[in-house]
Amino acid sequence: MIVAEMENIKTGKEWMPNIPEHWQMIRVKNLFNEIDKRSLTGKEDLLSVSQYTGVTLRKDSFEEGKEITNAKTLKGYKIVEQGDLVVNIMLAWNGCLGISSYNGITSPAYCVYRVKNEHNPEYFGYLFSTSLYKGEFRKRSTGIIESRLRLYSDAFFRIFCFVPPKDEQNKIVNILNSESVKITHFIQTKQRFIELLKEQRQNIITNAVTKGIDEMAKMKETGIEWMPQIPEHWDIRRLRYVGQCQNGLNKGAEYFGTGFPFISYIDVYKNESLPFHVNGLAVSSEEDRINYSVVEGDIFFTRTSETVDEIGFSSVCLSTIPNATFSGFLIRFRPNRNFLFAGFSKYFFRCKVHRAFFVKEMLLVTRASLSQNLLKNLPVLLPPIEEQKQIANFIEAETRILDIAISKAEREIELIKEYREAMIAEAVTGKIKF
Repeated sequence: MIVAEMENIKTGKEWMPNIPEHWQMIRVKNLFNEIDKRSLTGKEDLLSVSQYTGVTLRKDSFEEGKEITNAKTLKGYKIVEQGDLVVNIMLAWNGCLGISSYNGITSPAYCVYRVKNEHNPEYFGYLFSTSLYKGEFRKRSTGIIESRLRLYSDAFFRIFCFVPPKDEQNKIVNILNSESVKITHFIQTKQRFIELLKEQRQNIITNAVTKGIDEMAKMKETGIEWMPQIPEHWDIRRLRYVGQCQNGLNKGAEYFGTGFPFISYIDVYKNESLPFHVNGLAVSSEEDRINYSVVEGDIFFTRTSETVDEIGFSSVCLSTIPNATFSGFLIRFRPNRNFLFAGFSKYFFRCKVHRAFFVKEMLLVTRASLSQNLLKNLPVLLPPIEEQKQIANFIEAETRILDIAISKAEREIELIKEYREAMIAEAVTGKIKF
């Protein structure tokens, strides 16, 4: 692949770079039609949309024989044909869209668009995945609070697109598809390696936080199917009797980007413990900073997502973050004093046995949502505080080498993803010479 600047013209848009002079600037409304055809039976394949994997078959995310939705019927869901653009209008700004490779149906809450004329839909799939367009989608999205931002069709249709000739669209798609196959293979190989390391790490954690580190300890029955025995001297209580829960802060888009520290969904989902310095900022009142504070020992849980697999992930605050607030996509659990050591919480609430609890209890329709009532029913194991500290120290020592190996492999994946994003951005802005 040869990358070079071509003879460019100015787009006239502040957020857009210059493009080759033989390319066109065309509004989305002149490139796509919105499709609102509904299923009469609900028997078609159900599709999911993710910022990570684009449009996929929902059944591929579930084990064979398991129900892929608890909805009573999928009748009335939107029909999707191969080549259609499917957009989750609430998360378009985060790249939750894609060109479908399948015929099927999707949530009535999503928008389905079909390309006009002879344009290559895959080219626009790549175009809309760039940070350039995700930023524009966010600016065009409207809503009263952050968790309800929506990119409506009229706003989407007003956006301009870079449009090369059809043969050039095809060349760009072919190059990106070819490179993406290689990159995907590299990422999958690294991810399998990481999964093996994480499984080994998780086994160490699960054994320590559910059975302790004293192999001679006497055990007792719990009556819980997925956690049948625990050390005899440990206590066990429902979460509701150990502390208090609080949903996060919901505000309009104009409140974010400046102000005080703000804990996001991603901060919790990706980390066993909150970063000491978070990137998010939000304008908050003194009352907000009291009601939605983030103090040492707090445990945060992911509250809402596309699938149950991303619900109930926890992250503990190991050091108070002054003046911070947290997202409405999260639930904060604040333990009563002397019940939980933060270092123990860090591992206990990320323990894999809790996945069985959430998966069994979760009601999944279009979006999964964790209620406070469900979270409060979670059984919590309570070793003596000193033993909690010993368990935390044991886990830290036993997992240190694994953590280093995982971190290195994850960084390699991030670097290749950054390369892929840069490659796509160059291709769809005309910087690749054919």
